[in-house]
Amino acid sequence: MQSKEITIKNKTGLHARPASEFVKAAAKFKSAVSIEFKGKTINAKSIIHVLSAGIAAGSTITLSADGEDEAQAVETLSDVIEKFEE
Repeated sequence: MQSKEITIKNKTGLHARPASEFVKAAAKFKSAVSIEFKGKTINAKSIIHVLSAGIAAGSTITLSADGEDEAQAVETLSDVIEKFEE
């Protein structure tokens, strides 16, 4: 299992377009991908789960992947999140 802690810097948080692009990217990996936020584990391949988590700007999440392509999944998905920080 690979994981990485990330602080959401995008002023709108992880919702709408950023969440959609994140979930699409997560779905490309064979590994199980999840987000830990406020003590809950969220399926990162589900747009409903990601949006309903209410991940706002300034929130810290832990992105985790478990499976054959876990390292690549964490790296790529971290980049997707950071792309929206501009």
